[in-house]
Order: sequence, then structure tokens, then C-alpha cells
Amino acid sequence: MPHPLPLALLVAALAAGLGAAAPARAQAPVRAGPDLPSNPDALKNRSGLPVPRFASLRAERAFLRAGPGKEYPVQWVFIRPGVPLEVIYEWNLWRKVRDADGTEGWMDRAMLSTSRTFQIVRQTRNLHARPDVSAPVVMRAEPGVVGRITVCDGRWCRIEIEGRAGYILREHGFGTYADEPVG
Repeated sequence: MPHPLPLALLVAALAAGLGAAAPARAQAPVRAGPDLPSNPDALKNRSGLPVPRFASLRAERAFLRAGPGKEYPVQWVFIRPGVPLEVIYEWNLWRKVRDADGTEGWMDRAMLSTSRTFQIVRQTRNLHARPDVSAPVVMRAEPGVVGRITVCDGRWCRIEIEGRAGYILREHGFGTYADEPVG
């Protein structure tokens, strides 16, 4: 039977660095990476695109995680391709995103598309034939409806929803920044 070391001797050995080496993962915490700008891994695989920016969901099913990696718990599952998401941070292959409701989490970059979409928010909205509130209403869209942005200029965006198009005020949806040229 091996002779046990006295506790004081074991503590002194660990304090002096004589204990077993910790795994490399424990010495360079992965979870701290996104919060440490000096972390060289944070620069790896960066897209080169501006942050923040808007993207849309590419996948039919995508997990929103608590952190940038598959070891982090899933907080939410997106099942609707085309939903606009705001990319607010990049780390390695992961993108921190925010949805129209303000929910934030991490998603693999492969789940995202650069296609621009627009989600109607808060209440049913009118889409007009021209970028003018007095122009004829060509359709009404309920909150949550998503359309593809074809162009945005000034306060207005032209979006397509199921083959029909109309103009909507930017502030009536999520998916574009104020005065950002799109299209």
C-alpha cells in the first residue's frame, strides 16, 4: 500500500508547482475567449465583415447556445429559415446574434446567410405601392412575418413576401439599421 503524503506536504508541493500538470484546456479557458480581446483564437476565422451587421437564418433548424461552442447548453432552437438576426460579435466559427425580441446567444456561422430579410414587429403593418404613407396599401403583414429585402433607401424598405412586394417604414420591422443602404 502506498504511503499517503501528509496534507501539509501535498499542499506545499502543489503551491510550488510540483503537482500533476493541468490539461492545456484548463490553462487556457475556452469560455473566457470571447471576453478577452488579446486571445489570439478570437481573431481566427473572422469574417472580415462589419460587426454589428444583419444576417438571416440559413438553416431549417439552428441552435442558439449560451456560449461559443457545442459544449454550451442550447437556449433556443430556431426552426424558421430567413429570420433576420443581428450579428453582434464574432469568435472563431461562432457568431453572437440577437433576434427581433432581443434574445441573444451564440450560433455556428454555417447556420447564417448574408441574405437580408425583414421581420414585421409589434403590430400588423401596411405595405405600400410606393415609399409614401399616402400610397395605396398593397398588403398587410402581421407581426413575425418575414420578407426578403430588395432595397432600402432613407426611411423605406421594399420587401417581398411570398411573391408580392411593397414598401414599409424601417421602424416597423427588424433587419436593417436606420439609413443603411441595402440592395
